[in-house]
Amino acid sequence: MSKETVVAKRYAKALFELARERGKVAEVEQELQAVSNALADNPEYVKLLEHPNIGASVKTSMLKQVFEGKVSEELMNTLQLLMQRGREAIIRDLAVQYSLIANDALGQAQAKVYTPLPLSAEESDKIAAAFGQVVGKKIRVENIVEPSLLGGLQVRIGDRLYDGSLSGKLQRMEKTLNQA
Repeated sequence: MSKETVVAKRYAKALFELARERGKVAEVEQELQAVSNALADNPEYVKLLEHPNIGASVKTSMLKQVFEGKVSEELMNTLQLLMQRGREAIIRDLAVQYSLIANDALGQAQAKVYTPLPLSAEESDKIAAAFGQVVGKKIRVENIVEPSLLGGLQVRIGDRLYDGSLSGKLQRMEKTLNQA
């Protein structure tokens, strides 16, 4: 685990505790994800935030201009604290770690479901129910279209991969034939 991830985990835990006290766990998670996505979509803005010659007060005011009024006070204060302490680079890691902590505390898990075609809402619900029984948690499904799978699906929950794809079966069959 990198040093940034360890630091992000500490901040995420503190933010989670604060959000839980105020009953805003899900709200803060959505806001943090939106901030992370916004930064991912704007690499030039991130370069400015991470530039060593720009002072913390300027970075804080840049953040306020973009996010103030759009995110909760708890998240805004956390982002300002990161700027003041020179931790701009961990915002995306913070979002990931916060989601992991929140999911664990709420008995949830995020499942990335790779399919060759988009899933319908009914199919997503069935997958969530089936894998919820397997892992013993409430599953939130994120569908990722991957045409190379040919058919079937792959489900990644945490560090576990459940491969029921046609391409995966073909690879396993090829491996078995090569060993024989």
